[in-house]
Amino acid sequence: MLSVAKLQSAYGRSQVLFDVALEIGEGEVVTLLGRNGMGKTTTVKSIMGLLKPLSGDVRFGGREVCGATPETIARLGVGLVPEGRQTFHTLTVRENLVATAANRLGRSNPWNLEKVYSLFPRLAERANQTAGTLSGGEQQMLVVGRALMTNPKLLILDEATEGLAPVIRAEIWACIARLKAEGQSILLIDKNLHVLKRLADRHYVLEKGRTVWSGNSQDLIDNAELVHRYVGI
Repeated sequence: MLSVAKLQSAYGRSQVLFDVALEIGEGEVVTLLGRNGMGKTTTVKSIMGLLKPLSGDVRFGGREVCGATPETIARLGVGLVPEGRQTFHTLTVRENLVATAANRLGRSNPWNLEKVYSLFPRLAERANQTAGTLSGGEQQMLVVGRALMTNPKLLILDEATEGLAPVIRAEIWACIARLKAEGQSILLIDKNLHVLKRLADRHYVLEKGRTVWSGNSQDLIDNAELVHRYVGI
């Protein structure tokens, strides 16, 4: 579904990505791991068209999209849950959810308000409340729900559980597990290796803007020294 090879990106004269490669197949959950500042979010921005790469190959569904605009990539079926939540604070929960809702791929059972409220009942309770008055955990649920309302083929979650209370974090992980069971393709960036090893199919590790390792969860478990070296956990 998604293939990235030899990706290089920079902010002005400061190059951040030098050689990033990863692949995600239909229905797979894949992680992007590494310490802070190694290029994980920059990789996501480059995939989404939020940052124009210097060079490389990014293909989605077989189509070359390296350097395409964010709206083009979104229309192809890539949904993003960005780091830092980024809700529309002055809009209500319901307005946030319907603002970007679409079913461009013509799914027979698309994500809609009813399905999102079933996934996150708290959002149903606060449907007419403005997003800026929600707790941090509720805002995170809202951003996940908003991304699902675009009915993406690939869902990218950048630090979706960071800074959340344990009970809210557990709800987000349960949501991701349900999405995986339903066949949703997912790219995850998170620090919770205990959950990621159980939930994800494969993993990629970034070090200073380069993909330095890849493998499945058993490979990750068997390489504790590598995990400590590159991820710091």
